[in-house]
Order: sequence, then structure tokens, then C-alpha cells
Amino acid sequence: METEQWGRRIRAFRKLKGYTQARLAKELGVSLSHLGEIERESRQPTEELIERISKKLGVSVEEMKHL
Repeated sequence: METEQWGRRIRAFRKLKGYTQARLAKELGVSLSHLGEIERESRQPTEELIERISKKLGVSVEEMKHL
């Protein structure tokens, strides 16, 4: 997947859907620090994780791309 600013998009949808960082990380089975690094854009999420996040937040990957 191309290098994009997934962090700000994930953070925006997470907040819009009422998830805390800790709750989303726990439900995804990743560490809080891992999700935090993604949201701060110091780490790129895998394509598989992007798909899991979008499913958990109830939005499509395409919607997340076009925030």
C-alpha cells in the first residue's frame, strides 16, 4: 500500500466513533504503544491492520483514504 498519512485518518475516525486509543488497541489485539506510533505516523500500519481497523470502526478502507 502506498505511503499515506494513515495515522491522522485512523485517529480522526477513532475519535468520531467514540473509541479511546486504549480500547481500540485492545480490541485489535495490538499494544497501545503500537497504535500510538501509527497515529503519530512514526510507524506505518500493515495493509492487514488497516483493514482490521476499518472493519472495527465500521468504515471502508476507501472512506479512510479520502478523509
